[in-house]
Amino acid sequence: MIESYLLKNLSGYIDGQWVEADSGATLEVANPANGKTLAEVPKMGSAETQRAIAAAKRALAEPRDIATRREWMEDIRDALVDEKEEIGRILCLEHGKPWKEAQGEVEYAAGFFDYCAKHMDVLEPTELPEKAKDCTWTVHHRPVGVVGLITPWNFPIGMIAKKIAPALAADCPSVIKPAGETPLTMIAMFQLLHERLDLPKGMVNLVMGSSSEIGGELCSSTDVPMLSFTGSTEVGKLLIDQTQDQVKKLGLELGGNAPFIVFDDADLDLAATQLIGNKFRGGGQTCVCANRIYVQSGVYREFTDKVVEKVKALKVGDGMDDHIDVGPLINKAGFEKVQNHVADALSKGAELVAGKHPDELDADKNLFYTPTVITGVTHDMACCREETFGPLVPMIAFDNEEDAVTLGNTTEFGLAAYVFTNDAKRAEKTIRGLHFGHCGWNTGTGPAPHAPFGGMKQSGIGREGGDEGMLEFVEAQTVPRGK
Repeated sequence: MIESYLLKNLSGYIDGQWVEADSGATLEVANPANGKTLAEVPKMGSAETQRAIAAAKRALAEPRDIATRREWMEDIRDALVDEKEEIGRILCLEHGKPWKEAQGEVEYAAGFFDYCAKHMDVLEPTELPEKAKDCTWTVHHRPVGVVGLITPWNFPIGMIAKKIAPALAADCPSVIKPAGETPLTMIAMFQLLHERLDLPKGMVNLVMGSSSEIGGELCSSTDVPMLSFTGSTEVGKLLIDQTQDQVKKLGLELGGNAPFIVFDDADLDLAATQLIGNKFRGGGQTCVCANRIYVQSGVYREFTDKVVEKVKALKVGDGMDDHIDVGPLINKAGFEKVQNHVADALSKGAELVAGKHPDELDADKNLFYTPTVITGVTHDMACCREETFGPLVPMIAFDNEEDAVTLGNTTEFGLAAYVFTNDAKRAEKTIRGLHFGHCGWNTGTGPAPHAPFGGMKQSGIGREGGDEGMLEFVEAQTVPRGK
């Protein structure tokens, strides 16, 4: 069992108090590196969620000024930075990503609070310079109200920071549901909020347990005018259906199927290094990691050789080991999806050039999936049509710019894409043609706190990060004032 001074209360948090599930039921949290139980946490449902919503509604009744909210941002930022090693350790144990990488995620999370602290003036009232109808016009940014925040397991603290920082900046109380696989990182963060901040009771509430019951209450409650969700497109569509009667505001960051395009004039060493950092972050379990690697035919073999060399050098194992590059996958289902994608590709003519044959791997033995590269990939293979969410690098050859754009857009998703070329005109033309909300040029970097991030097409609605992320949590109220 896990022990940590940040896990004094393995509980939910409602109205400023640590609480258990009404039923006494619990959820087991396991370490994917060894399958051992780390902790048991309350399995909450409808009743607890209703109380959390009620507490948040009470907190909404008394507005706080920007100076107070700015201080919250600064205090949370400092607390996360102070405790990045311990929060990172907890994150590593329940998720599996290497401890150093987990600490980097904590710093990333702190960045959202830092950005909001420094840029909250965007939420101040604005008097418009134009006079119309003999009135002075002022635009106020009012909190949208109580917000439901639902986060996935792949970034246990990064994803909640992207939501709770702008929500608090906008003075919105929240009801938060973490993923069942990784609630401990969230509990640790709430321990810091409880100990180090003087937040109003009900301003932040934590409920964990039944997705259908908790999500159902957040969707059905008229006291929750907005939901922010990160997860699969399938669930995102369900939330749209379940909230349509209320015309509830939604912020949705959904699935991806990122193309990583390498032209023949690119710096191949740079592209290969960036691909490894992008693809294997979190064991390949990120929505923005490269899912389809398109390489111009003239450099296809050379680039593949560089990637294979780097992939074979990666060390896989328990993330608490300092020398490990890639940790375990989160669960058996995730492991078997990667396994099936590789098997499907090989059965249709792809060649395994790095990694183990899927028949050699067994999720019942462990969840460490060997980083894998396959060549000769075609679009009828599952790894092109679907998001693999694991350490698989499928290599696809293309001939020209038009092919790169056409192939890159051959997906219903539009979250992230990457283009490598030293020709500025080629880059501009290609990026303009790609229908993705985030498009890196000569970099595999993902989102950052200061910039808006979100998807096109079926990859979501709205933006997180930057000023746009804060404005998601407010409603503009226009006030014309006569003489």
